[in-house]
Amino acid sequence: MLLKGFSTIALLICSNIFMTLAWYGHIAFKSQLQRFGVVAIVLISWGIALFEYCFQVPANRIGHEYFSAAQLKTMQEAITLVVFSVFSVWYLKEDFQWNHLVGFALIILAVFFIFKK
Repeated sequence: MLLKGFSTIALLICSNIFMTLAWYGHIAFKSQLQRFGVVAIVLISWGIALFEYCFQVPANRIGHEYFSAAQLKTMQEAITLVVFSVFSVWYLKEDFQWNHLVGFALIILAVFFIFKK
């Protein structure tokens, strides 16, 4: 069970890295990509998102052997916040504010309650 749990988390992390890149990666290149138009950006994002699905689907299939769907979704959302926080600070050069930390802490508290037996 422990190995499958770690596999699920690792796959979810990989999935979320690709998802975040697909959804927000183009923001750092607004001026450079402006000539391509929104349709091209959407198609590029879909191409990146394909890799997200390559990790997300196995994560859910493996994880559902040990976790409920609600637990899987909650893990995915918590991982999304961590990945996005690192991405926004490192890649987008945005500041991480105290209110972000408080909001994320409340979401982590929700994770606690979802997993509580």
